[in-house]
Order: sequence, then C-alpha cells, then structure tokens
Amino acid sequence: MLTTEDLSTKLKNYLAVAVALLLVGTAFGVQMITESPEMRPFDLLPTLLRGLSLTIQLTVFGAALALVIAIFTGVLRSSPFFIVRAISGLYVEIFRGTSILVQMFWIFFVLPLEPFNVSVSAFQAGVLALGLNVGAYGAEVVRGAISSIPRGQIEAAIALNMPPGLMMRRVILPQAMVRILPPFGNLLIELLKATSLASLVTLADVTFRAQTLRQSVGVSRVMEIFGLLLVIYFLIAYPLTLGVRYIESRRQWAS
Repeated sequence: MLTTEDLSTKLKNYLAVAVALLLVGTAFGVQMITESPEMRPFDLLPTLLRGLSLTIQLTVFGAALALVIAIFTGVLRSSPFFIVRAISGLYVEIFRGTSILVQMFWIFFVLPLEPFNVSVSAFQAGVLALGLNVGAYGAEVVRGAISSIPRGQIEAAIALNMPPGLMMRRVILPQAMVRILPPFGNLLIELLKATSLASLVTLADVTFRAQTLRQSVGVSRVMEIFGLLLVIYFLIAYPLTLGVRYIESRRQWAS
C-alpha cells in the first residue's frame, strides 16, 4: 500500500513532467508563431495556434462554470422539497433537450434585444452556453452520485443530530465527488470539443482560424488544415483525460 510520502513524491514527479511539457509546448508554439516554418503542413500551424489561447480559455472558464452549476443544481435535484426539485429539473431538461448551438445563438443574439436588454460579448456567450449546457448534464451525474450514497450513512448522520447542510458537506458530497469523477472527465472532453461552436459567434478560436485558412488557401490544402485541427484538439484532450484518471486513482483525497 502506498504511503503518503510515496504519493507526494509521485505527485511531484507528475507535476515536474507536466511543467516541463508545458514549457516545451509554449516554446514550440511561440517559435511557430514568430518564425513561420516553410515545410508543409507545418507552415499552417502559426495561424492555427493563434486561436489556441481562446480555445483553452473557453474550456477552462466553461468547465469552472459547469462544475459550479452541476454541484449546486445536483444538490437541489436531491432536495426533499418538490418545488425545488421541479425548478432545478426544469432547467436540466431545457438545457439537455435543446441544442447547445441554438443556446449560444440565443444568448448572443437574443438577449441584447427587447425585453431583455442584456448585452453580452461573444466570449461571455460562449462560456455561458458551454457552462449551462454541460452543467445540466453534470447536475444529473451529481444527483445520481448523491442517490447512490448508502442510506445507513445518512441515518447515522441523522442519529448524530447532524444538520442537513453539514451532513451534505461532511458525509454525502465527499463520497459523491469520487463517484462523479469518471463521468465528469467525459463531460470535460465534450465541453472542449463543443468550444469549436464558438467560432460561429465570431470568436477566433482554432476552428475559426482553420475556416479562415480554408478560405484563403483553397480546397487543395483542406485535408492538411483539418488534419492539423484534429491533432490540436487531441493534444489538448488527451492530457485532460490523463489528469482525470490520475486524480481518480488517488482517491485517498476524498477519505
């Protein structure tokens, strides 16, 4: 069995490798942008990489919003009060049952109109649509995880005269968090891939840059452009998958 010291050493090694890869990747990206290579298809990379920062920002902020919404709404979905469950359930069904692209268009194009008069930037619309949509799926994951907690533990907390809020924080959520990690990892990858839709509300992410390249260089290099785009998304998604798996394997953090 691994000791705390062993786990700490392994974590430091993982962090060192991650930092090294990040530094190498950053240096490579900066070089690609500042010194355009001539060899095909790498001569297309500088333009594509200019949209990478925006894609990562959409992923990070959208995932943070989705996580907060998922936990909050998932707890409400487990409420003993019918009206609370009904309102939270309505949100979940609306955002799971409609297209994320339509939701993004609605936030960006409709909210500024009468009677709402809520002006949002393209970036805010992208983050809101991603967070609200993925958060709705995550809420059901949280609700299912909470429902899977053995009834005996809840009864033991009640017997200790533990208030509902404290019982949720100390007994239910720590165990539920372990259960939601695998599906949340899948949702994170889905959110990353959905950031490509933000290009349709004028955000210059990597997909937008790829479309711009396609129009400028013509159909002769379409395979190269979208082949590189696939590789870029994979190189972002795979480390996220490994990170979630690593956190899942270190379940001692929830004990």
